[in-house]
Amino acid sequence: MTILNSPSVDTVPKLLLRNAVRFADRPAMREKQFGIWREWAWKEVLVEVRSLAIGLALMGAAKGDKIAILGANRPRLYWAMAAAQSIGCVPVPLYQDSVAEEIAYVLDHAEARIIICEDQEQVDKVLSMQGRLPRLTHIIYDDPRGLEDYHLDHVLAFDVLQSTGRTAVDAPGTIEQWLAGVEAGTDDALAVILYTSGTTGRPKGVMLSFRNVLVSAEHGNAFDRITETDNVIAYLPMAWAGDHIFSYAQSHLAGFCVNIPENRETILENRREISPTYFFSPPRVFEDFLTHVMVRMDDAGWFKRWLFRVFMAHAHKVGEPILDGKPVGVVDRLLYRLGSFFIYGPLKSQMGLSRLRAGYTAGEAIGPEIFRFYRSLGLNLKQLYGQTEACVYIALQSDGEVHSDTVGRAAPHMQIRIADDGEVLYRGAGVFVGYFKDERSTASAIIDDGWVRSGDAGFFDSSEQLKILDRIKDVGALADGKLFPPKYIENKLKFFSHVKEVVCFGNGHPFATAMINIDLVAVSSWAERNNISYSSYQELTAHPRVIELIAGHVATVNRQIANEPNVGHAQIRRFVILFKELDADDGELTRTHKVRRNIIVDRYAPVICALYDGSREIDMSVAVTFEDGRQGVLKGRMQIQNAETFGVAASRVFEHAA
Repeated sequence: MTILNSPSVDTVPKLLLRNAVRFADRPAMREKQFGIWREWAWKEVLVEVRSLAIGLALMGAAKGDKIAILGANRPRLYWAMAAAQSIGCVPVPLYQDSVAEEIAYVLDHAEARIIICEDQEQVDKVLSMQGRLPRLTHIIYDDPRGLEDYHLDHVLAFDVLQSTGRTAVDAPGTIEQWLAGVEAGTDDALAVILYTSGTTGRPKGVMLSFRNVLVSAEHGNAFDRITETDNVIAYLPMAWAGDHIFSYAQSHLAGFCVNIPENRETILENRREISPTYFFSPPRVFEDFLTHVMVRMDDAGWFKRWLFRVFMAHAHKVGEPILDGKPVGVVDRLLYRLGSFFIYGPLKSQMGLSRLRAGYTAGEAIGPEIFRFYRSLGLNLKQLYGQTEACVYIALQSDGEVHSDTVGRAAPHMQIRIADDGEVLYRGAGVFVGYFKDERSTASAIIDDGWVRSGDAGFFDSSEQLKILDRIKDVGALADGKLFPPKYIENKLKFFSHVKEVVCFGNGHPFATAMINIDLVAVSSWAERNNISYSSYQELTAHPRVIELIAGHVATVNRQIANEPNVGHAQIRRFVILFKELDADDGELTRTHKVRRNIIVDRYAPVICALYDGSREIDMSVAVTFEDGRQGVLKGRMQIQNAETFGVAASRVFEHAA
């Protein structure tokens, strides 16, 4: 492999030096600002990174120091990572929507000396916790709005720091000294510390070397033939391993352009303008896409709705075979082309994915129906199985071998085996160095001969593709010993646009139950069309017509799984619609929007009891955190519903394990 055998390009800063020559005038990064796309070529990025790196060094940043990065995707924050690495420091990106308490924990645990923040909001979070961060010496900010009157010696503007570096560049020997530092970097040096989302407890700092990062990125580029002509849109948290590989490492390796939206609200619009050829997203984004589509179709005239139903039915029949290059009749192909003109093409254009060559979803299981919907449109959407500890790639799907219930075969640099208890184990060049300051957890995760415990239950099917059931601790059994796979059931319900989140219970219980969050956008649109008035989310969740709507979806899912003997006994018997949305600020979701089941079980224990003791309704008070950080209490009454269930079909081979 190139990275393994080429010391001249075995770190990201070395790749930047190479790209500034090889791809000098090609765009490296674009950002939408005030309605205009601003562009930086690779040679310009080198100048920006070099001046920032020298400025940091003059500030006192030394080899081994941790430099935290806090904010949304911004060119300067990506440059800050490269600048830190070029002088031997270790970047530590944080989730931008973290509350002050979470930020303080990571900064303290990582022993960060410097933090580079996006704007006033992030600076204020850090300042509010300053007393708990004795190691933190400097706070750098990018956007100066609102910070003009912050006259604090340790709070400094990005422009000032970079200007210091630019001035110093003219001094004899400065550039040579910086270049020598870059060339001294090695592939076994620590490249980044990425903190886990903390699904089961405090986040852990995953230490990744340049070798880990670049070998994974190189194999990913080769697998999908990614080159400098591709482009991506960077909108996922910089603290997430997926963004670090796709938007940072793979970009530096291949030389493609990274496009950054103006803000969170304009992501869809900006994606339409860019139309990325390479795209990565967790399932939630695709679920939101589908909700948006279904809401718009519900609001459309009868002819458009009819056209949509007819052509989507045809797409479900032949869309995937055509995408996979399988034989399809001439008439079906002609009808599909017609559907592309009227429906599929406009839909892909609306999503900003009309030029997509390769797209991936990962992070958690995606509903099979949702997955097939996108592939039937002709989008080359695939699944990969990965973890931060593996530098993302563990298994991934090849073109033409894509199945909704598998995650593909082992990545080129990885080996996978299944332990006796069903846990997925893996090892390879992408495996992390260890958890920062946590030898006990490292020893627990990395076992004999370098095998890493994934924490997921899975198995290989007859075609040697990996199937993931769920987190091994979450796959359980009903009281009678029959299999209970909660994620599989939850994903089926989340296919409906009116359902945003689902948490199923059943392990050790006589039957399965569910707590459901409605999707406010979809349900409010539905309510408007049905002349249903309401004044709040809470009132909407309690409306009889809304309950009836969700009950219909639950019945549909029960009917589906009744036809699958291996899970038919896990039909949802009772459910409740929560009067509040599950929220990361309340600790109920991780920052990557995964459900924290242990927190849910503790926090909603009275609701779970009511689901099983025959209660018809329950009153509850829940502590909540508002956007401005204030604490409050939300009270509500929830009605518990009995769901329609169906007879289980005769036994046959289990076919789905999403």
